[in-house]
Amino acid sequence: MGDAAEGLIDADSRIQERMEELEESRRNARKPHAKVDPEKARQLESCRLARTELEQQMVLTTHPVRRDQITQAVAELDRRIAQLA
Repeated sequence: MGDAAEGLIDADSRIQERMEELEESRRNARKPHAKVDPEKARQLESCRLARTELEQQMVLTTHPVRRDQITQAVAELDRRIAQLA
């Protein structure tokens, strides 16, 4: 009779685990999954890298006209980054 009781406990344990798995899958199904667009991610990373490069140029640039150009370029990149994010 001991073996039968162990079998029932094991079966009960497996049922409980399966119910927990189903509940977890239901919770995950309700969450919206964010799909990553690889092209959009590439453009965003490109803009961020370009902005970093322009910031480095800004530090080294002394000519006022070039500084204005860099400032405008950084502003444009900020606009694009905001649009992509």
